[in-house]
Amino acid sequence: MEIAITHQPDHHEYVVVIPVTQHHNLSEVLDLCRRENVTGIPEPGQFKADWNEVWPMYKGEQRLFLLGLGANPGFPEVLKAFRSFGHKFRQRLSSDLAVSFLYANMPDKPENVVEAAVNGLALSAYRIGKFKTSNGEEHPLSKPEAKCNICINGVESKSLQQAALRGRIVADTQSRIFDLVNAPANKKLPGDMAAWAEESAQWYNYTVDILGKNQLQALGFHALLAVNQGSAHPPCLIVAQYCPEKPVAKIALVGKGVTFDTGGLSIKPSANMYLMKSDMGGAAAVMGAVEAAARLKLPVQIIGVVPATENSVDAHSMRPSDVIGSYSGKTIEVIDTDAEGRLVLADGLFYAVKHYKPDVLIDLATLTGATVRAMGYHAGGLFSNDDALANELMQAGERCGERLWRFPLWDAYKDEIKSDVADVRNLGIRPVAGAISAAKFLEVFIDNHPRWAHLDIAGVALQDSEFSSQKSATAYGVRLLLEYFSSFSPS
Repeated sequence: MEIAITHQPDHHEYVVVIPVTQHHNLSEVLDLCRRENVTGIPEPGQFKADWNEVWPMYKGEQRLFLLGLGANPGFPEVLKAFRSFGHKFRQRLSSDLAVSFLYANMPDKPENVVEAAVNGLALSAYRIGKFKTSNGEEHPLSKPEAKCNICINGVESKSLQQAALRGRIVADTQSRIFDLVNAPANKKLPGDMAAWAEESAQWYNYTVDILGKNQLQALGFHALLAVNQGSAHPPCLIVAQYCPEKPVAKIALVGKGVTFDTGGLSIKPSANMYLMKSDMGGAAAVMGAVEAAARLKLPVQIIGVVPATENSVDAHSMRPSDVIGSYSGKTIEVIDTDAEGRLVLADGLFYAVKHYKPDVLIDLATLTGATVRAMGYHAGGLFSNDDALANELMQAGERCGERLWRFPLWDAYKDEIKSDVADVRNLGIRPVAGAISAAKFLEVFIDNHPRWAHLDIAGVALQDSEFSSQKSATAYGVRLLLEYFSSFSPS
């Protein structure tokens, strides 16, 4: 989609979207429409500019849409409104589109508004049926000739053009992450994840190293290998690195890459097991963040570490009560084989700290149902040993709409993971504080790193959406991490 910034509306576009906020004097917009001989103008009270409210109008053959943004829209509200509009009205759009912010009276910075609108429109063209023999009609905005004019006043065009480009690039990466997380397990083996990363690195000029099973055995990745014991497909460790010329910070990201999770011998109920193809949502966020950072040429060095494996069942499977080793050298008592994500993360975290000594260490994982039960599907769980880092991540989440809420990491919870036979156990015995005890387990493997955050994204990586009839990928974490990286960027 080609995007141009203009300061005057062009009346040649076939479809024009006019965003309107509730604080704006709507009568001014409607009076302008009357002077332009627009038909279908709403009567008083028919259109209130509520969030995501749409009112179609016409000027001859030209289609115009009033798009309500609500009372005080920020970045996430604008993005979601445009994404929903672009998807819902896709059959009434054309590949020639204009968006006129001349009457929106937005409270946010114009650059943020433009980026959010472009990001939303670009995401609206996503189609989930990648493996269908016929995937339906192509969205007008995904056609090669598609173009969008953004009409907005008062800001230098270059900064707005950069914001629009950023919105489009991030949407492109997010759509690729949608495909990755939505892919069925037989199309997303650990080797397929590695191939995705290698292809992305080749396209976008960063590096990827893949450690295969033999290397993992030689190096002592015992926890990752233990989870993989029951699988017919070998594990791997994906290490992606983007390094600008003069980085202002070094950040290591570790993502849980369980490509399908049966629960192992502690097997899950069958009803929703098909959704466990998404148990690599943390890995996908890490891979997407590295790709997007490289494409946007951010001034931050990013190391993405993804331990990738299936958690399957056969005669060789890891058993409850087994004691296994880890890359750190610490031993682990396995209480439940369905608490496997923290095992692979343990090896990934220690590897990242030992080999890269990052300034900041962040892991992301679809880790516990306890987080979902605590907060539902509206926020990820945040655990951190650094108040400043926790606040920075929470603020980034508020700005971009990928929210976090902080849980405690008090040492009082260490008893939940105390083992009689090993250095630590992978699950608490009592059915309480499951998300916190998981974080306390991970803390054992960060080698006392002073700036660490664990993000439990089990409730937000897969959700209901306009794209599908069942839960599908959100790409949660990509935008959040990019927003956090921006705090290191020169102002």
